[in-house]
Amino acid sequence: MKRWKKALCAFLCIPIAAYLAGGGMAGAMDVNASGLTNDLIKEKEQEIESARELKKQLQSNLTDVKKIKEELEAAKNDLAEYVAQLDGQLATIQSKIADLKGKIEEKEDEIVQTQGELESAIEDQNNQYEAMKKRIKFMYEKGDNLYMELIFSSTSFSDMLNKADYIEMLSAYDRKMLDQYVATRELIELYKQQLEEEMAYLEEAKTGVESEEASLNSLIDEKKDRIEQVGNDIDAKEAAIAEYEADIKEQNETIAILEKVVAEEKARLAEESRLKYDGGMFKWPAPSYTAISSEYGNRMHPTLGVERFHNGLDMAAPGGSPILAAYDGNVVAADYSSSMGNYIMIDHGDGLYTIYMHASALYVSKGNFVVKGQNIAAVGSTGRSTGNHLHFSVRLNGNYVNPWNYLSK
Repeated sequence: MKRWKKALCAFLCIPIAAYLAGGGMAGAMDVNASGLTNDLIKEKEQEIESARELKKQLQSNLTDVKKIKEELEAAKNDLAEYVAQLDGQLATIQSKIADLKGKIEEKEDEIVQTQGELESAIEDQNNQYEAMKKRIKFMYEKGDNLYMELIFSSTSFSDMLNKADYIEMLSAYDRKMLDQYVATRELIELYKQQLEEEMAYLEEAKTGVESEEASLNSLIDEKKDRIEQVGNDIDAKEAAIAEYEADIKEQNETIAILEKVVAEEKARLAEESRLKYDGGMFKWPAPSYTAISSEYGNRMHPTLGVERFHNGLDMAAPGGSPILAAYDGNVVAADYSSSMGNYIMIDHGDGLYTIYMHASALYVSKGNFVVKGQNIAAVGSTGRSTGNHLHFSVRLNGNYVNPWNYLSK
């Protein structure tokens, strides 16, 4: 924003200084002041054009950044949707892990229970085995005496047979129970082995699912990091957008201020171009004149031969002698007509004009600013004329007036 303030100061200060140096009045205006100011206006208009080009480039950059931001936001949304899908898969896997953990705990409980049953079976087997060992030892130690004791202790033959059958039944029972305990033990061990195998399978499945869970978590973390990175990129683009928008706003303000200054300066120049006549006396426009050949007012026209109103002064002077601007002003016409010949009309402001006719040559053009006493043409006899002279007229608010009112003899 500091640039346009400096530009504004430079724009305003230089023309004002030139204006003050020129005296500030139409009658004392510097011939080059308008040109300098116009150059400054052109310079500021070039600055406006440069500001517009910069604004255009900023707007193009802004459009590009907004497009990139939109693409990043779309990518972020895609990543977020993908992460949501992964979260769903993760939830499924975690449910599997929880189910496997439950099954493993059940198998562990079954194994613990089976282990207890196995230990109980082993204990029963051992107890049976110990009882058998005692009976076998007892029978071994007694040998034949056992049967003799049974015979002599029997009250009858039938009692003896019963006792013998009992001993045989007891031995068969011991073998049967031992066989059952061994079979039960083997069955429990087999069941325990199956449980342990199932447990190993579940542990392996749990390990695989946990590995899948770890991979999925790693992928989710990676995508979340990418989402964060994209979010940071979006934040950076939003900051760039805000900066571009601020720069564009600044350029708009700069352009508006420069345009206002240029418009005001053009208006000021237009106002200055409307000259204000300060009431000073005119300079004699034909310094080489020899006589007034025709006065202002009614006269007999030299070529038409009829009495007509003469709207100026005819100053007889040598051909080619200088014609001077009577006062400061703007040349509003420098042309040729069949009646006036080569002529010049000068605007002195406040509706006051001077007209110089029948010149042999013109030294100024329409739009030029001339100063009092400046050589603007050469005396001649062009147009409807009978000899070398300057026809000098004065118009005020659209009517011809007597030039003597403004000339000092």
